[in-house]
Amino acid sequence: MTLLRAEHLVKHFPARGGTIRAVDGVSFELARGETLGVVGESGCGKSTLARLLMHLEKPTAGRVYVEGREIFGLSRPELRRLRRDVQMVMQDPYTSLNPRMTVGDIVGEPFEIHPSVAPRQDRRRLVAELLERVGLRPEHAKRYPHQFSGGQRQRIGIARALALRPKVVICDEPVSALDVSIRTQVLGLLADLQREYGLAYLFIAHDLGVVKRLAHRVAVMYLGKLVETGAVSEVFDRPKHPYTRALLSAMPIADPAQRGRHTPIRLTGDVPSPANPPSGCRFRTRCWKAQDVCAATEPPLVAGVACHFPGATIAQQAPA
Repeated sequence: MTLLRAEHLVKHFPARGGTIRAVDGVSFELARGETLGVVGESGCGKSTLARLLMHLEKPTAGRVYVEGREIFGLSRPELRRLRRDVQMVMQDPYTSLNPRMTVGDIVGEPFEIHPSVAPRQDRRRLVAELLERVGLRPEHAKRYPHQFSGGQRQRIGIARALALRPKVVICDEPVSALDVSIRTQVLGLLADLQREYGLAYLFIAHDLGVVKRLAHRVAVMYLGKLVETGAVSEVFDRPKHPYTRALLSAMPIADPAQRGRHTPIRLTGDVPSPANPPSGCRFRTRCWKAQDVCAATEPPLVAGVACHFPGATIAQQAPA
């Protein structure tokens, strides 16, 4: 069952001397109990996409559907009801929690905004249960965010996102600010919660190792566009787009015996400005496969890849 669907989603921001094309024609679907990992370099449009899906930004064009309902035409009461089903875990646990509120007030705030979800006399108990479910203690409800570590703060943010029992949780790089050991714990918690509640995650990250561990499918973004999508096993084992190959080649290798056999792909040049993207394929200015057709025609996303020369069939080899 499809819970979340984006169709040709576009978000352009006016800027001095032009227009920033932050998101430029993104389409995907997300099913119940599924995790879609969205990856790409900083500035490729991942966080703008998250804000569009939460209706925190209005799109320039395109549509977003939650369980078949188009969200940008909803009235204010309808949008409030929608927000019960779609929640978000923010990137930075140090700035996403109000320092003047206790943890109990932070986790219980969704009940104040949506009073019909739980009777007032039950809310303290529900907050305690949520804290326990994310690995904290009920007595932590009386403390303030500054009294917790980064990993504990992110658990508080997760508890807040779960308060209304959402169907979709948008995770905007939720572990990027955490130490590696704490990151593993939080990822394990997210996986457990998904199995328990049947949650669907849209998981935004720049760490491919995190996506490989948690996601079922992956979508690779470059300069506002999707360049490759597919099952995690397929994309990680048999990447078709040159940009995906370059990203995967930069992943750290845990096995020392394999490190000498692995040559990272070194891309030349900088990421172009989203205010002035290249014609045709936006990756062509950094691509070792680029031909004349790449500058003349933008490749459509077909069979999960947007490239005129997908796979390893063309004669050009990846640069070392």
